[in-house]
Amino acid sequence: MSKFSLQGRVAIVTGGARGCGLAFADGLAEAGAEIAIFDLISPSGTELEDLVSKHRVKARSYIVDVTSLSSLEKGFASVKADFGGKLDILVACAGVNRNVHFLDTNEMDFERLYNVNCKGVYFAAKLAAQAMIANGTKCGSIILVASIASHMAIRSQRSTAYCGTKGAVRAMVAPIAAELNEYRIRVNSVSPGYVRTAMTAPFPHLLDGWKDETMSQRVAEPDDIKGACVFLASDASMYCTGTDILVDGGVTKW
Repeated sequence: MSKFSLQGRVAIVTGGARGCGLAFADGLAEAGAEIAIFDLISPSGTELEDLVSKHRVKARSYIVDVTSLSSLEKGFASVKADFGGKLDILVACAGVNRNVHFLDTNEMDFERLYNVNCKGVYFAAKLAAQAMIANGTKCGSIILVASIASHMAIRSQRSTAYCGTKGAVRAMVAPIAAELNEYRIRVNSVSPGYVRTAMTAPFPHLLDGWKDETMSQRVAEPDDIKGACVFLASDASMYCTGTDILVDGGVTKW
């Protein structure tokens, strides 16, 4: 199982302060990676301390707004200084949603989703690639977090703009992978299904409905998603690039 080890590698996780992002950070740390979390909020002191004490890795958090290129650049510069110039893995997980009818979607709604879910992902990937090339990593892996919303309409929500932005994320994976192949940087995406997080927990009616839509007959917990991320970050997936992994309990096939 040594191919799954991330010992000696450094990872940035955007949107890593809670939910799936925090689970991704935990999975990478469990595999041995040092972790830098980018988010608009800091993880609770306990959660960050747990990453360090439980997995015996270095972990730091940074207040970064992924919609701002200057904020992203400042975050990447801080990671470079704090982690000895190393960067091997990016998980671009920061994302937002809004339940609004297509006919009622205004420009502000759309721009907010586009800036976080698409622009923020694109430029985080660009800055990560530049850092990986600069430090000469031989195991670069960029993982963009898409969604089942890039594969299907969401029956229980009005989420046209969200689906569009997540579709854009999945669509950019293959061309970025093709251009970064010469630098031995792999680019893939993960498309989670319905997940119980702090954002979805207050809506039990949605969680009950989602359970009935999946083959697995249950809504995922964030920990159900992190294995795919560890796989794509590690040498176990060396022949995977330009592709998407669905982790959705079968909902897109049901």
